[in-house]
Amino acid sequence: MTAGGEPDPGRAPAVAVDGLTVRYDGAPVVDGVSLTVAHGQVVALLGPSGSGKTTLLSAIAGFLAVDAGEIRIGGELVAGAGVHRPPERRACGVVFQSYALWPHLRVAEIVAYPLRRAGIGRDQAAARAMELLGRLGIAHLAARRPTELSGGEQQRVALGRALARDPRLYLFDEPTAHLDAPLRARLQAELAEHRRRSGAAALYATHDTAEALALADRVALLRAGRIVQVGTPQAVYERPVDRRAAELTGPAAVVDLAVVAPATDRSILALGGVRVDVALGGERPPAAGPVQVLVRPDWVSLGGPLRGQVELVAFRGPHTDVHLATAGGTIGIRIPGPPTVAPGAWVGWSLERAWLLPAAGPPSAGSAR
Repeated sequence: MTAGGEPDPGRAPAVAVDGLTVRYDGAPVVDGVSLTVAHGQVVALLGPSGSGKTTLLSAIAGFLAVDAGEIRIGGELVAGAGVHRPPERRACGVVFQSYALWPHLRVAEIVAYPLRRAGIGRDQAAARAMELLGRLGIAHLAARRPTELSGGEQQRVALGRALARDPRLYLFDEPTAHLDAPLRARLQAELAEHRRRSGAAALYATHDTAEALALADRVALLRAGRIVQVGTPQAVYERPVDRRAAELTGPAAVVDLAVVAPATDRSILALGGVRVDVALGGERPPAAGPVQVLVRPDWVSLGGPLRGQVELVAFRGPHTDVHLATAGGTIGIRIPGPPTVAPGAWVGWSLERAWLLPAAGPPSAGSAR
């Protein structure tokens, strides 16, 4: 990375995937994917189960052979036509959902193993392993074997082993999926700090939107084995390529309304006979006429000229989610604190911004860089 935080054009990416295809029983599970991760960068792979996240990581790690395309790690070809470098020669730290812990070793030995393979002495490796276990909150489990651990404890041991290797590239497949919320937040912070200190890059597969947006420098949205959008967390949240991409990145409602006076910054929209001034964005300039727009809960507020009836109120602790039936469809509103409205009530609301959805289906592109 350069001093400004951008990838260094003179340095080979930490990993570069070009036209990658992996098939199971003849059907593509990863389909023509191209993606690069710069040194020091975190790219989140965000998608539902079955979208190809784990298969993509497994191919990069070397656990799966590729059917087409190439994989380069640090500029070196590790998979491609006639080439398949084994996992132990790919310099990746890997944490998959299956944990893959050696059942005959104790926890401290599992975490120390990569250090011993790197030529570090037994005592120094053991001390380093105990330090990592302490930071992960499981030093008291050092003498146990994997069969004596819970799923969450095994996940932390797998994390410790990956961190001990100190590679230039980490591959994480939902590493905090089996942890409770406080521990998940703690480990996310630990991973971020460790990666910052080491300067390593990471591919981080998850179906947790909040995790992807919080941890990543860029987010790649996967659907049916193809990448449909790549961008900064803010870009994929605020400017999704289609409705399904929007639903991957957080709560989203689709509203039918009319553009009365289109403009490049703020347009006049009409909903239920009421005209409002809204910041309307989109991949194409807005035109007068009926449209569908995407509306996020944080783009809406209670109080204003538009009218709607409360359908649902859900108190979440720090905020309350309200579902509102409007002339253009049901929308969600997120308000701070406890509920201030009740189901059945008619209330005013206002719309600050919206994103113009494409008139046709999703784009056909399957890759991005």
